[in-house]
Amino acid sequence: MNESADRRLPSARTGPTVPYASYLRVYEPLAAFPESERAHWAGYARRGDAPTAQDELRRSLADLVRVPVVGVPAHESGDAFTAELDGTLLVCPWRTRLRGWLALRELEADFPRPVLDAALPPASRRSATEAYEAWRERNPDGRPWIRTAVWQVPLRWFVLVADEEREYLPGERLRYRTPMVQARRRLARGLRTLRAAEGYGPLAEGLVEVGSWLEEFHPRSMVELDYGGLPHALPEPVLAGDRSARDMAVALAALRAGDTEGAAETFADLAERWRAVRERLFAN
Repeated sequence: MNESADRRLPSARTGPTVPYASYLRVYEPLAAFPESERAHWAGYARRGDAPTAQDELRRSLADLVRVPVVGVPAHESGDAFTAELDGTLLVCPWRTRLRGWLALRELEADFPRPVLDAALPPASRRSATEAYEAWRERNPDGRPWIRTAVWQVPLRWFVLVADEEREYLPGERLRYRTPMVQARRRLARGLRTLRAAEGYGPLAEGLVEVGSWLEEFHPRSMVELDYGGLPHALPEPVLAGDRSARDMAVALAALRAGDTEGAAETFADLAERWRAVRERLFAN
């Protein structure tokens, strides 16, 4: 499924700059995949040369600087991220083409037509839409293993993880990893808490949507919240002091205890912190 040409990547020095996006990924055990895919992923992991997150970013950005622009790849990626949990191989397929289709749908909903036409010709968008619809007919249950957010980490994602799962390597990465069962348990408890309080409807709705996505995966999967390119954009002291998962847990605990004022203050601080990050998108 992999082509040797895919391995010839631009170096970090000469390749495109890293986009400032965060990621929510699900790594599934081999048992979750069709039998026809298991041997491929097992052999893929044994080779030990799986591309990194930086490789995926550089490949995606390389498509954006081609002429004409490649809005959605013509072929699906055969690459994946791999990890181990309690001795079990876990796989997170990139599914770059599927994610490209879904991202294009979001762009069409969020941006004016003239802006879209300038970035990606209408004919290319129509072609991509037709290809996606044909694929969806053949794969009605298809879903991405990776979700992306630009210039932020959505607050609802922090409900899934705990402060003690935080892994920070200055200048390189900040991520959380947790078993699927824990992520689902935290989400369900957080959702009950938010629904019982007033004024948290949007956050609750966002959790419902994330929960529906997580339910599509194997119960022995692993969930990863990765700050992605944000560590390259934010000052080290800001990242070192960022304990957003802890703050989310504190806010939810305050709501459960009936401390609505304390909860509101913590939620407001958390929202303001990430609003300031999102505003960097518009800085010159």
